[in-house]
Amino acid sequence: MTTIGTPLMWSLFGLFVVIALALDFFALNRQGSHKVSMREAGIWSLLWVALSFVFVGWMWWHLGGTGTDALAREVANTKAVEFITGYLIEKALAVDNVFVFLMLFTYFAVPAEFQKRVLMIGVLGALVLRAVMILIGAWLIAKFHWILYLFGAFLLFTGIKMWWAAGQEPDLDSNPALQWLRRKVRIAPDFDGEKFFTYIDGIRVVTPLAIVVALIGIVDVVFAVDSIPAIFAITTDPFIVLTSNVFAILGLRAMYFLLAGVHERFHLLSYGLALVLAFIGIKMLIIDIYKIPVVWSLSFTIVVLITTMLLSLRIPPPSHKVSSAYPFSAKAPTPQKDSPSS
Repeated sequence: MTTIGTPLMWSLFGLFVVIALALDFFALNRQGSHKVSMREAGIWSLLWVALSFVFVGWMWWHLGGTGTDALAREVANTKAVEFITGYLIEKALAVDNVFVFLMLFTYFAVPAEFQKRVLMIGVLGALVLRAVMILIGAWLIAKFHWILYLFGAFLLFTGIKMWWAAGQEPDLDSNPALQWLRRKVRIAPDFDGEKFFTYIDGIRVVTPLAIVVALIGIVDVVFAVDSIPAIFAITTDPFIVLTSNVFAILGLRAMYFLLAGVHERFHLLSYGLALVLAFIGIKMLIIDIYKIPVVWSLSFTIVVLITTMLLSLRIPPPSHKVSSAYPFSAKAPTPQKDSPSS
């Protein structure tokens, strides 16, 4: 599969990701457990978005966007638009991620000061999953072109399903993963700081925070399955696919705290995401009949997302909320002394 990624570009990108994650972990450990303010979240969100556009600017320049070679300029312009389109789509899908994270934190009554570390683990899990699935997806598309039709049909189905599910009250009590964890794992009735394991009557049990991390890992898998086909509809270049995904994910933690307080104001955004996914699915299904230009995809995505956000501000949201299962002991088995440790 052809790619613009040279060893230098891959190396610089990998170095940037490692440094960015190291700085994020350093800041997390230095600050300790604390509630993230809107100001702090806003600053970090702007920083990640700015870094993303600095990267695409550097990539455009590196590919010859400012040179005299007309072919090089065309390639640079095309790849820059592909990156921005993919980044915007993945960022929009990440907003849905944020809303699910918020639902989990609310349901389990996770204290605000503990949420940062959980989200950081979620970001790392998402990065690893995306990298693995992108490599597998790129290999499959290179070997079997008809895989694109499967991706397209899946995205179209997902878009329709998301449209019908939008606005409905979530029901975590009936979630199969959560029900399985409750049956198989001994869970403490309360949090123990940021620990994932604690002891009750000498028995080692998992804390509710560990259950939240496990569920966020499952959410990462589900959203990776949705988002990876979406980006392959824009470009099959592994370098653009991976970099746009990674830059969208790196700002996920900051974006959560930025949107957590205003998520209900954008209650129609799920409808916009459903339309975008359906459009991308159709784009993949007709790829051998008519190839929709990337600029059209970018324009459609921007218009739909802005429209649904503006409509969300004008139309009042439905009055329902996710109930909390806290204290966790009301929903989970209490460990007994004569029971084997899990």
